[in-house]
Amino acid sequence: MTIYAKLAELGITLPPVAAPAAAYVPFVQSGKLVFLSGHLAKKDGKVWVGQFGKTMNAEEGKAAARAAAIDLMGTLHAAVGDLNRIKRIVKLMSLVNSTSDFTEQHLVTNGASELIGEVFGAKGAHARSAFGVAQIPLGACVEIELIAEID
Repeated sequence: MTIYAKLAELGITLPPVAAPAAAYVPFVQSGKLVFLSGHLAKKDGKVWVGQFGKTMNAEEGKAAARAAAIDLMGTLHAAVGDLNRIKRIVKLMSLVNSTSDFTEQHLVTNGASELIGEVFGAKGAHARSAFGVAQIPLGACVEIELIAEID
């Protein structure tokens, strides 16, 4: 099954690349690696605002991280032209807007990791970091960046 058939089976339509909100580009390719800039979680087309341990819980966070992963895949498609060219998702880095006593950043980030694994299969098994941070731009609850290898 192609990546696009899997996305269709899951009912996922990839969004277009969002215009950068500051002085950066959405992706950079260096050799066979593609680095995607951080993507903020969005809900209903707007930044998904919240802080874990205060206004959000880990289960809501999984949905937010999943939404960010869909946006990342849209940008990755724009970067490489065909997601079937992906040899491996190398790494995800997740920033989770958290209170100092919230300790489930890894569970929030699972929302992205699980979707990437479901879409890319064995090629989606990746290294990962999940950090709790005091704030993310625009008050977003989650920001995730991705590194992929292409053939």
